[in-house]
Amino acid sequence: MADADIHSQGFVAERSDPERFEAGVLAAVEYRGDITMTTRDGGVIEGYVFDLTGTLETGSIGYMTREDKSPQRMDAVEIERIEFSGKDTAEGKSFETWIEKYVQKKIAGERASIECESLDD
Repeated sequence: MADADIHSQGFVAERSDPERFEAGVLAAVEYRGDITMTTRDGGVIEGYVFDLTGTLETGSIGYMTREDKSPQRMDAVEIERIEFSGKDTAEGKSFETWIEKYVQKKIAGERASIECESLDD
């Protein structure tokens, strides 16, 4: 499974495929966009996943929903399906990319600012 597949909007993994599911949950922690999780009881949680403590069988997932920005936790074993539903808001916005763009503008004689660009670009 290629990393690009995992870190892309639209990637889906289900617990029935343990290898893909584990890779997806681990990638979700690194992903900077929204994730949709379907729980064992059929519930749907959409939000931002920020950590996994322990294992998928004994640990917990830390997340925030769109409606409630306060950190929440649930047992990782409760997750049946995970989907990368939102755009990674920091994709292509690494420090190295910023430096390259800054240098290119300076060389071209354009105004190069240290101000941050919008994450919506």
